Amino acid sequence: MSSVLDQRSAPPVGGPRPALLRRPTRLPALPEARWALAALLLFLLALPVYLLDGPAWLWGALFAATYVTGGWEPGWEGLKALKGKTLDVDLLMVVAALGAAAIGQILDGALLIVIFATSGALEAIATARTAESVRGLLDLAPTTATRLLPDGTEERVDTERLAVGDTVLIRPGERIGADGQVLDGVSDVDQATITGEPLPVAKQAGDEVFAGTVNGTGALRARVERDPSDSVIARIVKMVEEASETKAPTQLFIEKIEQRYSIGMVLATFAVFAVPLAFGDTLRSALLRAMTFMIVASPCAVVLSTMPPLLSAIANAGRRGVLAKSAVVMERLGRIDAVALDKTGTLTEGTPRVTDLRPLSGSDLDEGSLLWLAASAEHPSEHPLARAVVAAARERNLPLAEAGDFTSRPGQGVTATVDGHTVQVGSPARLLDGSAHESHGKVVAELEDTGRTAVVVLRDGAPVGVLGIADRLRPDAAATVAALTRLTGRTPVLLTGDNERAARYLAAEVGITEVRAGLLPQDKAAAVKEWEAGGKRVLVVGDGVNDAPALAAAHSGIAMGKAGSDLALETADAVVVRDELATIPSIVQLSRTARRLVIQNLVVAGAFITLLVAWDLIGTLPLPLGVAGHEGSTVIVGLNGLRLLREAAWPRLTRDTA
Repeated sequence: MSSVLDQRSAPPVGGPRPALLRRPTRLPALPEARWALAALLLFLLALPVYLLDGPAWLWGALFAATYVTGGWEPGWEGLKALKGKTLDVDLLMVVAALGAAAIGQILDGALLIVIFATSGALEAIATARTAESVRGLLDLAPTTATRLLPDGTEERVDTERLAVGDTVLIRPGERIGADGQVLDGVSDVDQATITGEPLPVAKQAGDEVFAGTVNGTGALRARVERDPSDSVIARIVKMVEEASETKAPTQLFIEKIEQRYSIGMVLATFAVFAVPLAFGDTLRSALLRAMTFMIVASPCAVVLSTMPPLLSAIANAGRRGVLAKSAVVMERLGRIDAVALDKTGTLTEGTPRVTDLRPLSGSDLDEGSLLWLAASAEHPSEHPLARAVVAAARERNLPLAEAGDFTSRPGQGVTATVDGHTVQVGSPARLLDGSAHESHGKVVAELEDTGRTAVVVLRDGAPVGVLGIADRLRPDAAATVAALTRLTGRTPVLLTGDNERAARYLAAEVGITEVRAGLLPQDKAAAVKEWEAGGKRVLVVGDGVNDAPALAAAHSGIAMGKAGSDLALETADAVVVRDELATIPSIVQLSRTARRLVIQNLVVAGAFITLLVAWDLIGTLPLPLGVAGHEGSTVIVGLNGLRLLREAAWPRLTRDTA
């Protein structure tokens, strides 16, 4: 869910600049990225010289430098793994690249080196940025708080020194320093970072407040109920870290068989060299046969079977405003079979708007004059509901009157003099005080039953109208839900921190039947873990700090990018940059198409490898023909994967369901 805390703007008054706003790690800042970039540049310099029959010493030196810069790190990691009695594909790729170079196929080897170095760099940058974002979340909570001593005096202390039972003073506009219970005072608190509620929540004696949320215009005294290290915001950090660590590292299909393939290829290469030599073959002939075997059996085509479809799908999605962070992410998205959607900022726009104008009988007001009266009184207020009322009046080009004697009471509303009348705008429960006429109460109940926030307008003490305010549903929400239902075979679930009534009304509008409302971040994550434990592969779609634990725990996570918090954007596997909800089922379908092409390519690559290896073992495969077959299979699978770059490859599911 988005809120003022999530925006990348100036830091709020009364609190430190959140670390989430710090500049993210740049690609060149990591050694893996620098080595990969160097290898890529050297390869690009060597390629035209090699293809144009330039000086051998020049392209030879450039290719050699490519091998060193891009291959030393995976080679070193492979040797360390070998020391631990594990043979991984990184070492196999380096050996295959060196083997290719040894018999003159230096271009093949250099290409393999560049592919693996680039893959490692992308993984490193993603890991670094996620770690930074998780650490920075703690800075949402202020570093100091005002503690009240038994004698009534105040002292400013570090929040980490607060203990359970301490009493703290929370001034207007301050961030709350600890989880606690309000002892006295009335105020509105923006707690969207914790619960996802789009509007500030009225707090009074007995209500719970959370560290990192923002106090409104009133002052509160609260008793600390949790140690700062156990606050809700601290637990969000812990849950994201734990989910990121325990979430099984996903591998591409070919990597899942790397141990058997690596060991088998090494043993087979030695056998192809040693057996003919033992039966009297010459050293040169046996070595040439073994090197030919290594070339035709090397997994170049297999590697390219996987990467081009997935990378092409990533590029196609990127043109549509969906950024998948890696090929692994693109593969995983197509495997989901359940979807959990956030409400505010995901299915809705995340901004309250006036949806209903209900002048009361006998008020002599129409909709326009009711809105004018309310907006004129609310104009000086900074409350989100007031801003929604004023924005609605401006959309209608209503000239607002000057508001005199303006006062604002947290949790109740505002009072002002407009055009000679005393106008009150605020909560029906406070302003009507239970004495409302039956017709007034009916209008209020009708709005609240449909998920609206009712705001009553009084003129000279008499109710004259009721406004309905709600977060507006995204236009493509219903079509998106229908498309996801068709793709997964089950209706998405709504997970939200908002109240039950508003959540169920919105769910009914978009066709969702299962709703879990009033959830804290740990509740969302627990629900996702429960489904995952039951064998479901869950896709979570959200946008706020409170969605991050669920995004991290899920099989796949997608964040809405425009108003999304930094933590959600870094934790999610993919980001919808333009906030177009309809792209979510499209990216899932595109991922499934990419996975089908991967399987096709693996079949083609496997067939070529089997044929060429059998020829080399049974007969005498000429090296040029072996290289041609090897390169031919690489070209075929590469071109097949590039099909997903076409405009027509992007699925238009929601258009079909609309």
